[in-house]
Amino acid sequence: MIRFIDPRAEPSAPEEPYALATTLSPGDVVGLLANGFADSARFLGHVGAALERTVPGIELRHFAKPNASMVAEDPLLDGITKECKVVVTAYGH
Repeated sequence: MIRFIDPRAEPSAPEEPYALATTLSPGDVVGLLANGFADSARFLGHVGAALERTVPGIELRHFAKPNASMVAEDPLLDGITKECKVVVTAYGH
């Protein structure tokens, strides 16, 4: 007889809905921050194209960390904050 064991634990914290949201309008600037993993910038290109189809007239700005093992440094984050209404980040592999 084979016995299968599910390795997943029961959640220890209650689920919390993600409450951050915004409304985009033509002319709004959306930042796309690639984290440095392979294909994260390429993936964000597809995300950006989908956003442009959904909200025509938005402007996309592409940003990237130098590599995946580094945190995004303050000058990069300051630039994103000054230029963009919102930012989408992505992990790629």
